[in-house]
Amino acid sequence: MSDKWTQNDIPDLTNKVVIITGANSGLGLESTNALAAKGATVIMACRNLGKAEKAKTEVQQKVPNAKLDVMQLDNASLDSVRAFAAAFKAQYARLDILLNNAGVMAIPRQETADGFEMQLGVNHLAHFALTGLLLEVLTGTPGSRVHNTSSSAAFNGRINFDDLMGEKEYSRWGAYGQSKLANAVFATELNRRLKKAGVDTVSNSSHPGLVMGNLQANSLQQSGAPFTERILYRVGGALLGQDVRMGVLPQLYASTAPGAKGGVFYGPKTFRLRGYPSEQKCNDALDDAAVLKRFWELSEELTGVHYSFSQP
Repeated sequence: MSDKWTQNDIPDLTNKVVIITGANSGLGLESTNALAAKGATVIMACRNLGKAEKAKTEVQQKVPNAKLDVMQLDNASLDSVRAFAAAFKAQYARLDILLNNAGVMAIPRQETADGFEMQLGVNHLAHFALTGLLLEVLTGTPGSRVHNTSSSAAFNGRINFDDLMGEKEYSRWGAYGQSKLANAVFATELNRRLKKAGVDTVSNSSHPGLVMGNLQANSLQQSGAPFTERILYRVGGALLGQDVRMGVLPQLYASTAPGAKGGVFYGPKTFRLRGYPSEQKCNDALDDAAVLKRFWELSEELTGVHYSFSQP
């Protein structure tokens, strides 16, 4: 890996098809700009179509020849995930990059339409289901990639098998850490299963470091966070954070760079907070085969989406 890999190093993506969930803001919008600029057809998979169309216009102003397709996807509903997957497969015969980026952060306990704790449901289970429903298209596309956008919260996260949905005891940050660890666990186990099946689709994950944006704003608004948390964001973001153009580099590297590896967790190099992308250690859970297997099987059971890894 180059010590200073940037968006300029993204290879030509002409004729490539990319799905980005949560493409209308933050890391998703920056990824849309970057990949469209390299010639990819980008499907902007978003819950709010009004915001998505506005974001599409913004991208077209920066990238006049951008090939963009707005499609509705609400990660808080498995029915919406299934409808999106069916609509995509009706229009497209290939999928080169699935960028599972959409997420919510540190919100009060809520439930999805399917009764899942919201952070686990939106951040992990919806993406698990979406990837499984699109697996045949992915494995039928040479050199395809699945990337899960995680967070530094995964470093100390824990999969609480005894209270996965936070029904007995709920911590908004604990639930967030669990959901972000789930992203990395899923990516790691998916890559292992893809390799075992002998297909060349690669799965990996990353975190952006400290990037202040809509996730933090939404968290503060919904939770009524204490004054100390607001001050930490303001001071920490100013002193240690980086802008979205730098924060997006780990997921862009992992999704597009020829040298990016499957089963690897990427993040910013300097103190894991800022800087250029590098390989990083995430959490001991990623090395625990029993945890990976148990969580995979539980995810299949909860979503009703069972993976088939037969070669295309």
